[in-house]
Amino acid sequence: MPLSSGPVGPIPNGADPEEYDRLRRRVLWTMPSGLYIVGSRADDRRNGMTCNWVTQLGFDPKLLGVSVEKDAFTHELISEGGVFALCVVDREDRAIVRKFTKPVEVDLEAHTLNGFPFHDGASGAPILDQAVAYVDCELHATADVGSHSLFIGEVVDAGFQKDEETAVLRMEDTRMSYGG
Repeated sequence: MPLSSGPVGPIPNGADPEEYDRLRRRVLWTMPSGLYIVGSRADDRRNGMTCNWVTQLGFDPKLLGVSVEKDAFTHELISEGGVFALCVVDREDRAIVRKFTKPVEVDLEAHTLNGFPFHDGASGAPILDQAVAYVDCELHATADVGSHSLFIGEVVDAGFQKDEETAVLRMEDTRMSYGG
């Protein structure tokens, strides 16, 4: 199903659709969110992708939700492989997120994604070595949310790789404005 290039969703009576869509986007962009790298794997194929639609969804079991566009390579890998890892990025490493906006170059011999060293987590999903922290997940459920799928992962491992007090990257630390 092709996505519309115009305003999406209900428009209040009497509102100009284009103006309302711009307003709605600006309001949604004010919502604070982190900016992460999601590692995914299916068989020997791996990828890392910049992502900001992430949230904890449950306590028992510990569940993490990651929303991924259906056309993305990461979507294919999570769907097939059933695993993903969320890498929390140091605020000082903000340039790294631009390196993961397209499918990455994987060097399995050097264990790098776009030149950045990684290791496989407990689930088998790639975790960047320079991440402040990580949450490693096995796929628990998938929800269709229109243009994206919400992958719900059960946490199988988590940890810090840098000092717990390290400032982490947030969307507002960049000029990126995905969403809304």
